[in-house]
Amino acid sequence: MARDYYDVLGVPRSASAEEIQQAFRTLARKHHPDVNKDPGAEERFKELNDAYSVLSDPKTRQRYDRFGEDFRQIPEDYDERVAAAAGARGGRAAWAGGGGGGVRFRSADGASFDGSGVDFEDLFGGMFGRGGGGGGWGPVPGADQEAEIQLGVEEAYRGGRRSITLGGPAGQRGYDVTVPRGVVDGQRIRLAGEGGHGSGDGPPGDLYLRVRIKPDGRFRLEGRDIHVVVPVTPWEAALGATVPVPTPGGTAKVTVPADSSSGRRLRLRGEGMPNPRGQDGDLYAEIRIMVPPEPTARERELFEELAAASSFDPRRPR
Repeated sequence: MARDYYDVLGVPRSASAEEIQQAFRTLARKHHPDVNKDPGAEERFKELNDAYSVLSDPKTRQRYDRFGEDFRQIPEDYDERVAAAAGARGGRAAWAGGGGGGVRFRSADGASFDGSGVDFEDLFGGMFGRGGGGGGWGPVPGADQEAEIQLGVEEAYRGGRRSITLGGPAGQRGYDVTVPRGVVDGQRIRLAGEGGHGSGDGPPGDLYLRVRIKPDGRFRLEGRDIHVVVPVTPWEAALGATVPVPTPGGTAKVTVPADSSSGRRLRLRGEGMPNPRGQDGDLYAEIRIMVPPEPTARERELFEELAAASSFDPRRPR
């Protein structure tokens, strides 16, 4: 059984959107495979992304709160189907709420009952594609299906068309996929009508492609924030400079303040992963001071002069 997404992020079910985002960022930094070499870090990071992709979207979170881990298997027109099924039995159905997804029915004479004695397999099996021949309820929509699609960071950043091939019981099949700009790890891309076949003239289900972002030697993702290392020379770090920094969308410029040390992070607001539904992520450029691998005689002479003239000791407590 999958872990509760709130437990995965370590937040209560009443957590605000800001609290969920902060919890994800804190845990993502701790468990990202690029910084955490524990064998289970990658799976833990995927679990965090899955939880965040669901709880950060208000509509998806609402469905998760209502139906639990099976929320993806519940049709979006669930209430309408339940009402129609109950109506066919001479009553009507009303949603009673509650985290377990329970349904209360009201009979034709107005009496309320909780469904005790109702054959739910008969009632719901055909509706959700589990019964045979529609269970007497007419056309049955096909089941939704899910598969994974791997994308590079730059592909996810730019979006666009992508051709993929998926294998299944009936063999391989190709799809032309429109990748939304700024898609993130754990997010799903919907291919309408490409899922399981319906029965009794029912429409086909949908195919959902769960995005997995492939590791990248240059870019590290935390949600929509991008982290990149920027090599600088000792003199650029000491005197300040404007240097190029790679981004998935091209090259940007960042100003390195004077007196910068390795590990200092510079924030480029809005230069992270695009967000079509809200605020774009940020890009964090981490300074790393590099020395010439094979200094010339003059460079070595200048370093020796600096060593003799400077009293700076980075190991001295300050």
